[in-house]
Amino acid sequence: MAKEKGLTPQSQDFNEWYNEVILRAELVDYGPVRGTMVIRPYGFGLWENIQRVLDDMFKATGHTNAYFPLFIPMSFFQKEAEHVEGFAPELAVVTHAGGEELEEPLAVRPTSETIIGYMWGKWIRTYRDLPQLLNQWGNVVRWELRTKPFLRTSEFLWQEGHTAHATQEEAEAEVRQMLGIYAKMSREWAAVPVWEGVKTESEKFAGAVYTTTIEAMMRDGKALQSGTSHYLGTNFARAFDIQFQDKDQQNKYVHTTSWGLSTRMVGAVIMTHGDDKGLILPPRLAPIQAVIVPIYKSDTREQVMPAVEKLTADLKAAGVRVHLDDRDQYSPGFKFNEWELKGVPLRLEIGPRDVEAGTAVLASRLGGKETVQISEIVATLPQRLEAFQQALYRRALEFRDSHTWEVDNYEEFKEKIEQGFVKAFHCGDEACERQIKAETTATTRCIPFDEPQAQGKCIRCGRESGYGKRILFAKAY
Repeated sequence: MAKEKGLTPQSQDFNEWYNEVILRAELVDYGPVRGTMVIRPYGFGLWENIQRVLDDMFKATGHTNAYFPLFIPMSFFQKEAEHVEGFAPELAVVTHAGGEELEEPLAVRPTSETIIGYMWGKWIRTYRDLPQLLNQWGNVVRWELRTKPFLRTSEFLWQEGHTAHATQEEAEAEVRQMLGIYAKMSREWAAVPVWEGVKTESEKFAGAVYTTTIEAMMRDGKALQSGTSHYLGTNFARAFDIQFQDKDQQNKYVHTTSWGLSTRMVGAVIMTHGDDKGLILPPRLAPIQAVIVPIYKSDTREQVMPAVEKLTADLKAAGVRVHLDDRDQYSPGFKFNEWELKGVPLRLEIGPRDVEAGTAVLASRLGGKETVQISEIVATLPQRLEAFQQALYRRALEFRDSHTWEVDNYEEFKEKIEQGFVKAFHCGDEACERQIKAETTATTRCIPFDEPQAQGKCIRCGRESGYGKRILFAKAY
């Protein structure tokens, strides 16, 4: 944990800052297979809190958890042409097992639309079997060429929701509901402001009719797609013959959706809030919300420890995720730096004079110190944590809004896209979209739901807007 030098400043090399902070803060380590990661307990604690929040929200909206196999017959991927074309380059395929060559190769799950579609073809018979509202927590494998822990790895953890409905209207309402859950979790728990919108045709999920997304801005001005929800129409229903007898006695294909959010959200938290000292974690998701650092010498230890142990126990009883750092081998200064690096929102420092005075020093990871009464800490710390949460969200929102521009000139577009997000008109032509990407490395992030209707000329080719509103462009992870 000790480090001889500080982190690389974000302004100097954001990428290097990220690589250093995830290792030094003990969130993750590199696995022995290229592109894999080992999520360490502190990083997994952050993921567990995200998982817990989402799982509660899924169940509150009627979804239940299930589990489907990791290995999927390759023939399943050939049933939906657009799906297989989209995922073919990323598939990891098993050809031998048990010392023998397999009759049919097996794909290691990149996503589960096909295996779930196959099972629904067996389970769904009438309208009484609908809707199917399933969620799966698990891992998937996508053989990425360029990897980065949490953001893009060959194996990652996620949840994938899959639902089947009798009508298009029900399915589309599901798509928006689940995207709204992702946006709520992102804003209210992760303190990450996001745009909600629809992907352009070229950016949609392979096999979807359309894809909706939440898009967040990182502190280097780049976008991070943080969760997606897809309307699949009857594409997979036709591929796997998922039909039901409706109330009118007619056989019909179901309308399906899928939606997913992964450990990439951990990366969003890191890159939205972190600074040159390390992580800054939102209290609602932080594995440790407050750390107590006792300050003593050998002759004053017995004076300090009973007071801090009692405070620790009282805070835990009040529901605060608190940690008492009673390690004797490290100095208080070392501990301060370590817990700042790990992004713990609040730190309490208590020495012998503090115990005598009945006070403690409270330090915020957002800056500032103050003296507080020990007797009032248990009652006031939850409110302080909530204030920290709100301040962190405001800070991220102000950063995003100050790095987002409406642009009507392509030269200005190329200048501003280096600094953040751009809202601009676009003709909707995929060839024009590809040219913008080739010339600027920027992509369309989404057509925002809340963007007002407006008409204008395409930022690059000058043709009329194809979307009736400005759309969001950015460089992205």
